[in-house]
Amino acid sequence: MVVRAIMEPKEAEEIAHKRNKLVLDEARANGLLGNAKNTRLSGRVPSELVEAAKQRAHISSDTELLELALSRLALEDDFGAKLVRRKGSVSSDIDLGL
Repeated sequence: MVVRAIMEPKEAEEIAHKRNKLVLDEARANGLLGNAKNTRLSGRVPSELVEAAKQRAHISSDTELLELALSRLALEDDFGAKLVRRKGSVSSDIDLGL
């Protein structure tokens, strides 16, 4: 179950724009985005998925959506995999102060 805090639409839009800018800036800094758009990508996906993603990201362009989605995927860290690999590496008798 996904639980999201309720916030004003304008606040949600501002946060989304800041988050998008950070992701795209990081992608540029890593040489993933530049001036040249030299690859065409096409595919068939449900329009509901596209519209929901655009609405969530507060963007309207298909190109922006693809750049953002691909940038997020390319920059994604492997925190989950690292966490799972650590299973059993912390002693079960450690005092966590809970």
